[in-house]
Amino acid sequence: MPRFESDSDARRLGDALAALRRERDLSQAEAGRRAGMTSQGWGLYETGKRSGLFRPDVQRRLTTALGATPEELMLRLDPAPPATGAGQPRDGASLAGRGVASQGRAFASPPAAMATAVAARRLQLSNDDLAPWAASGVVLEYETGRWPRRDQGCVIEMNDGEMRVRIYDRADAEALVVRGGSGGLAAEERIARSDTRAVSAVTARLER
Repeated sequence: MPRFESDSDARRLGDALAALRRERDLSQAEAGRRAGMTSQGWGLYETGKRSGLFRPDVQRRLTTALGATPEELMLRLDPAPPATGAGQPRDGASLAGRGVASQGRAFASPPAAMATAVAARRLQLSNDDLAPWAASGVVLEYETGRWPRRDQGCVIEMNDGEMRVRIYDRADAEALVVRGGSGGLAAEERIARSDTRAVSAVTARLER
């Protein structure tokens, strides 16, 4: 079976998968169960010992099991160290910058700069939908590019420009499942991924 990337690239992509799993507070056993495999099988992907991790269909299967997307997996990649060997890139381009997929595959990964680009922003609540977690007037600080953990606040930017503040619960390939809309913190709300532009984790609540 041909290898599309180096062993080093495979390990880095496996490390990114492991980081994504830990952010969801999942064990390898639970992640494997969701993906229909054993914990040992999942572990082989995280250690870079299964080259299938470079296939878009495999990435989709694994990230869906984590309630994430292949694009989020790419965002967890650390910049690669500069390569100096013959025939290697001289600019230190990372796997994320080169793209893990060859021409004609299902998706292209984001530029390397996006892998570590996290911008802090603020948003003031204008209602009590999230009380007592956060009441009207509280300023939320959130980081774009950082996916929320379960029970963490999140800011969802919709395609029409609306900004929704919710408590993140989980996600699948089709939708986000959150709490804190008009039904309050006890009611679940499903938001179609196709209707969202960005999802960002809330990192601080600032009382005014």
